[in-house]
Amino acid sequence: MASQAIDALAAEIGDNVYIDVAKWHLYLSNAHLHTVLAEQLYPVLANNELSEEKLLKLLQAIPVKLGGGKREVPLADLLPMQCQVVLMDLLEEFQRNL
Repeated sequence: MASQAIDALAAEIGDNVYIDVAKWHLYLSNAHLHTVLAEQLYPVLANNELSEEKLLKLLQAIPVKLGGGKREVPLADLLPMQCQVVLMDLLEEFQRNL
């Protein structure tokens, strides 16, 4: 059951949230970051522990490799504010439906 929920959450995240690089929008599904993020978020949602602060900490803890691994940047630094808002709304809705 949890793996189906994680897959559903990953799909939702992947289709709605993107990173912004030089005004180029790369959706998390295309960047292969949606499943990693969903796996990290699912326990938080299942335990009813979602908060903006918790989400930001989690986003800060997920490294994104750039330039073939020459540099790592936290996922939080690549998400525009509107995507963080979309992500929070999406997570709140997902949590309500758990």
